[in-house]
Formats: sequence, C-alpha cells, structure tokens
Amino acid sequence: MNKSLISVVLGSYNRYEFLKLTIDSVRKELVGFNYEIIVVDGGSTDGALQWLLEQKDIITIVQHNRGEWLGKKIERKSWGYFMNLAFRASNGKYVCMISDDCLIVSGAIKNGINLFEKKLKNDEKIGAVAFYWRDSFLQDKYHVGYTLSDNMYVNHGIYLKEALEKVDFIDDENFFFYNGDADLCLKMLSSGYKTIVSSNSYVEHFPHANLSVRISNYENQQTDNVNFFKKWEGVYYDKDKHNIGKIEFKKFKDSSNTIGMYQKFWDKLIQENPELLKLKQSTRFIQKIRNFLSF
Repeated sequence: MNKSLISVVLGSYNRYEFLKLTIDSVRKELVGFNYEIIVVDGGSTDGALQWLLEQKDIITIVQHNRGEWLGKKIERKSWGYFMNLAFRASNGKYVCMISDDCLIVSGAIKNGINLFEKKLKNDEKIGAVAFYWRDSFLQDKYHVGYTLSDNMYVNHGIYLKEALEKVDFIDDENFFFYNGDADLCLKMLSSGYKTIVSSNSYVEHFPHANLSVRISNYENQQTDNVNFFKKWEGVYYDKDKHNIGKIEFKKFKDSSNTIGMYQKFWDKLIQENPELLKLKQSTRFIQKIRNFLSF
C-alpha cells in the first residue's frame, strides 16, 4: 500500500464557495508532498457535492445528514461521527484536521509536519500538534486553546494516526458538536500522547459561513458541556475550581494577506449587517459579535 505522509480531512455541508477556497489553500500548501484530501459531505444541495465529485484528487464520502428518506426524517449525526469516517478512511502517517471555512496560511501544515517529525525522532510521545488560528476580520491576534486543567487541544492541526487509533478516535456519542476535539486530546493524554503547539503554523477561519448550520450546532452546546465535565470530573476537571482552561493569544503578521481571499464575503456580510462595524469597536467585540450572530 502506498501510504501518504499526510491526510487532510474535513467535514462540509453547503459551503460551496468557502470549500473551494479551503481546498485551494491545501493544494498550494502541499505541493510536492505525498498527501490525500478526504471530505465528508453531509448531503450538500448548493453545488458543493457535485463539485467534490469532479475533483479527482479528493476522496469524497457522502453521509446525508438532513431531510427525509423513505418518509422518515434523517437523524442528524454528530460532528465526531463525521470526522471519524474521515479519520478511519485516512491513509496517512499524520492526519490534518481543518474546517471547510478555513484557509491555510502558507507553511502551516509543512511546519507542523516538521515539528512532529523532529519530536518523534527524539522519542517524544506526541499525539497532536495544534495550529494558531483566528476568526478572520473579528480578531487581530491568533490563538490556541487549552481545555480542562490547562491541557492543550486541537481546533485545527495535525494528529498522529497511530494515536487516534490507540484511543479509538473521537467520542461521537457524548458530544454532538462541542468539546469532541478537546475530549479527543484528553483521551490521547491519558494514553501518554501529548498535544503541543506549532509556533509557526497559522489558520484563518471565517465563522460567518452558513450561519444557519452554526446556529443549529450551538443549540447542543449546553448538553455537550455537561457531558464533558461529567466525563472528566475527578480526572482533569474539578467542579469546585471549574478549571475549564484558557486561550493563549499571539501576534503574527501574515505578509501574504491570506485573509484577503475572504474579503468579498466579509464585505457582503457588512453590507447586510452594518451593526457589525459598530460592535467591532468594542473592547469586548468578540463576545458581542458572537451573541449577535448566535453562535
């Protein structure tokens, strides 16, 4: 079997225009690398699915997740269920997980792989490498997240396939959308695999793509949180301290202006929602704008 060095995996649903940009940024990043791209589509109806089927360098897995079939409503699957389809299908030594509303800043994946290779050669047991990321046009700084007991987790980044297999991938039953990524990194940590950050890997995230999908995910956040705290109480979570983690911010000047690829979408959003410009001037605009967008 011709094993890839890296598999890039993502789930997608009705984000045709954004998805094309995401895939383009991945292709440009991995020129010269032995890689594969795996997209799990939830049954897109905006043209994305047809486009995917025409891309001969993409492995497309279709798992319809909305609507009706044979007179019955299709039961929605969790984020973890979709990602596990891609994780299990992946053929790479490493698995890079990103979103379909992200752009890879040049060097992000390459630098993450180099860091991983260096650490493994030094016999360090690393399970994942996190990338810095930001909500484009809303945040000036990039950030990585730390979950329970200040342990790092991956929002966008690279996993060691071996570590994913060791912990039986994502818990796709207890978490519908939120905390599945943090839980995965805690499971790996419990098996001896650490999560570290790549100091020179950055991702742009455009959180306004398909707001209706994001809002529907948000509805399950409280249940996901309860399940997360319950699962790790007495291990990494102390309910008295409520040690839920932190965010670490970092300045970075992207000379290639990767964010510019999203400009037309931002301009359209501002035209339709001029209130966003006023909110952005607030010292707490991130929290306020998320409330405004309901995610």
